[in-house]
Amino acid sequence: MRPASRLLWLLFAVNLFNYIDRQILFSVFPAVKTDLALTDTQLGFLASAFMWVYLSVAPGFGVLADRRSRPRLMGLGVGIWSVATALSGTVRSYGQLLVGRALVGIGEASYGSVAPAMLSDAFEPAHRGRALAIFSMAIPVGSALGYLLGGLLERAVGWRVAFFLVGVPGAWLAVTVGRLSDPARRGNDPSAPAPRPAGARLADYLELLTTKSYLLNCLAMTGMTFAVGGLAAWVPTYLVRVRGMELAEANLVFGLLTLVSGVGGTMAGGWLGDRLLTRVPSAYFLVSGAGLALAVPCGAAVILLGDRAWVLAAIFLAEVFIFLNTGPLNAIVANVSRSEVRATAYAVNIFVIHALGDAISPTIVGMVSDRAGLSTAFWVAPGALALAALFCFWGMRTYAADARETPRAE
Repeated sequence: MRPASRLLWLLFAVNLFNYIDRQILFSVFPAVKTDLALTDTQLGFLASAFMWVYLSVAPGFGVLADRRSRPRLMGLGVGIWSVATALSGTVRSYGQLLVGRALVGIGEASYGSVAPAMLSDAFEPAHRGRALAIFSMAIPVGSALGYLLGGLLERAVGWRVAFFLVGVPGAWLAVTVGRLSDPARRGNDPSAPAPRPAGARLADYLELLTTKSYLLNCLAMTGMTFAVGGLAAWVPTYLVRVRGMELAEANLVFGLLTLVSGVGGTMAGGWLGDRLLTRVPSAYFLVSGAGLALAVPCGAAVILLGDRAWVLAAIFLAEVFIFLNTGPLNAIVANVSRSEVRATAYAVNIFVIHALGDAISPTIVGMVSDRAGLSTAFWVAPGALALAALFCFWGMRTYAADARETPRAE
């Protein structure tokens, strides 16, 4: 197996456990709510606390990754989040669980800002969309497994043991990732220029803030992340509370829907984006915008339809359309940022999309649910998806020029 392919599949495996550990909390919301006597607002804040720590630490890891060994940083992060997940099963109070989820955020921040940059250096631009789509395929698969394992384990051994069991495999992954070779940071080009002086590198960082495609991409991903964060945290609870399903059944159904729709949507988006790129320079924005726009009526249907079967079909279609953007939008970050600061570009992207996205949406949904009901709270998702689609279509006007003018080794 080629080194780039081996790197891709190993990082896919780590990303898989990343999302298992991240999503398992949502699968046991009802059990945690009962056991610790929590409100919906407190449950939502558990998700938000994780995201606030995650996004706050990510830029620091991004800067370190542009100067230090990226595999070692990732190995450290994987170890931290895995231990924190396992220890979350031992908590006896809401405050302790809050601290545990915050520590998970620290560990995952090192990985989220570093892995896409490594893959962007390992694969040439023509193949980045598909490579990042495969890597991102771990998001729906890991999320689905988080829901499935959480539901099954909670029913069999309780939610505390569930946290412990999904956290343990991370120890092996941490050691394996820490021993990886770091791809050359200039597209594996030995003739690339030497590292730039500090003043020039600062100018590179500031340049991100003046690159319209980068900013519009961040705004589009923010809207998408806001919607997805709120839905991911609350859909199993919605199926139990509003649609009358048992918790294990809700996690099983939602997990399977996420698995199939996520894999299909993510791979289709990466393939479509790369296939259209030769004819439509802004294909990455086009595919993402079309998918997000089509997800809007599906999200509304989840709330408005009365028949449970049609509601589940609407959830499935919404996820397919949302996941179309995963590979293309991540590829845009790489293609409009200098290779010397690519990890920082991803880290800043992480900070923006989560600070204004899923760091606040689970809590907002919980607060609205406490006051007006969960069905009313769900309306935030279609609105956020509509905004995300508009930013993608806007980005089509600037992407080709930005990608062409950004100096980077390919």
